[in-house]
Amino acid sequence: MKSLKYILLFVLILFISCNNKEKELKQIKQYASLLKMTETPDQRVALFNVDINYEEDKIKLEGITTTKTPMFKLMNSISRKKIKYINEIRVLPDTAVGDLKYAVARNSVINIRSQPKHSAELGTQGLLGMPLKVLDKKGDFYRVQTPDKYISWVDKGGITRMNKADFDAWNNEKKVIFTKNFGAIFSHKSDKSEIISDITLGGILKYKALHKDFIEVEYPDKRMGFVKRDEATLFESWLTNLQVSQSNIEEIAKSMDGFPYLWGGTSSKGMDCSGFTKMVYLLNGFIIPRDASQQVHAGQIVDSDLKFEGLEKGDLMFFGKKATAEKGKKVTHVGIWLGNGKGEFIHASGNVHISSIDDYQPNYDEFNKNRYLGSRRYLGVEDKNIINLKEEIKL
Repeated sequence: MKSLKYILLFVLILFISCNNKEKELKQIKQYASLLKMTETPDQRVALFNVDINYEEDKIKLEGITTTKTPMFKLMNSISRKKIKYINEIRVLPDTAVGDLKYAVARNSVINIRSQPKHSAELGTQGLLGMPLKVLDKKGDFYRVQTPDKYISWVDKGGITRMNKADFDAWNNEKKVIFTKNFGAIFSHKSDKSEIISDITLGGILKYKALHKDFIEVEYPDKRMGFVKRDEATLFESWLTNLQVSQSNIEEIAKSMDGFPYLWGGTSSKGMDCSGFTKMVYLLNGFIIPRDASQQVHAGQIVDSDLKFEGLEKGDLMFFGKKATAEKGKKVTHVGIWLGNGKGEFIHASGNVHISSIDDYQPNYDEFNKNRYLGSRRYLGVEDKNIINLKEEIKL
């Protein structure tokens, strides 16, 4: 009879212990979810993805993060509960990429995808010469972070990886920026010579020498070539002489009229709505957030009453689903206000074109007028999410 009591007591203790473990595990997972929401709310620019499970008598933490803060907070929380744990969270970048934690885009346009495979959705693009941080590796793909902090995957053929010294050296070299929509880099000082590669608007290469009709340039992978002098200019001169103004925003935007729409595109080969606004501002010397849902959180709010009043040329206009009692508003589209008295804005939808919110105009866009969510001003506004290249490079 005594042995039966001991067995029942043991089973009871085991049951209570299991229940306590399940409760503790649930609490730790809830706290990890809270940390993810508060510390890395936008997983497009910062990662904290952790799996938490019991392994025998210890909590095992596995996953990845790009910032140590939520990881340390989670570990401290577990320690305060007097629970033993094993931490196997990878802080990116780590040994998977070794010392080559940087890269530069080596093709005219590189496709940066949501997953490490060619069939994955196109998240964004990078232009020739774009500097990147390399965070992780999986097969033939690298997880990279662009200058606007966007994190996704690029195949190895699109980039040249570098260590810190080589990357700093590349960034400090004199550069050339391509200023036409499309062009080519030639093997010799002749447009009849072999083409090394194509190049698109905003592409950047290292300056080597100036010739009569060509500029000699170098790729990040050391290939040499020649670009026509009337299609490119020294980057420093371009940036120094760049007159940032509402008129220049309009001029650059209209120069892209007719460019094809491409989901995830940010180049003259194809662009989505926010890729278009991003390119327009880039060619005016600003790096702005990648997606429309990110761009709406930068700059200064204008036209809060949604009456199309107080807008100025160059302001970003946002469209999407309006807020309801159950859900907040959802930004899905963006354009640029032209401020020309016709209620016109320019945007990428099907292709880059001009529409109007004025029903008397032939290009009246009733659909977007009815889903207008407000506007933001970027010019002349100090914002950590709007990088002014003139200040960043300190010309």
